[in-house]
Amino acid sequence: MDSPYVETITHGRTEGNGSSLRPAETHWHMVFVKYNGKTQVIAAGPLTTSGIVSYTEGAEIIWVKFQLGTFMPHLPTRKLLEAQTSLPEASGQSFWLHGSTWQFPNYENVETFIDRLVRKDVLAHDPLVSAVLQDRPQEMSSRTVRHRFLQATGLTQSQIRQAERAKRAEALLLQGTSILDTVHEAGYFDQPHLTRWKRQN
Repeated sequence: MDSPYVETITHGRTEGNGSSLRPAETHWHMVFVKYNGKTQVIAAGPLTTSGIVSYTEGAEIIWVKFQLGTFMPHLPTRKLLEAQTSLPEASGQSFWLHGSTWQFPNYENVETFIDRLVRKDVLAHDPLVSAVLQDRPQEMSSRTVRHRFLQATGLTQSQIRQAERAKRAEALLLQGTSILDTVHEAGYFDQPHLTRWKRQN
């Protein structure tokens, strides 16, 4: 999706009961689940460590992964860190969000749903986040930068950079890059340093 607010939208259906390992995640998501005629909307925050996620057969799911810097002003991302919040149901096909009812979106209209969130000021984007991650100087105090960064992402700059480095290392290893070359290219001090981060993520 070509949007400053959303990184990806994914649609899928579970084919069986089970569980899988989910990696650490620096982005937050809105997850829309349909199962046995019922709907559920979840705001899932950033996760600093890996873990196990369980799922049930027959669920239809839409995952909206938001860009770093996208957040809900009434529910800053820092409050979602390491957690998920189920939004209250209003009816079988609608839910409550920021004092209003919203129709449960489907894959065909979920982009329109996101646009409405933006127009109603339920969803915002702070361009400071990308500027900071690109090392562009800011004409404000470091305390203000840190506060806005935490509010929009739920994480510190250091946590996000470390997570991005871990993902870079994983991609290199999957491409067949040697461990020593991966250590060098991803910016780790040595192999034990890389190993420690991979265990955490």
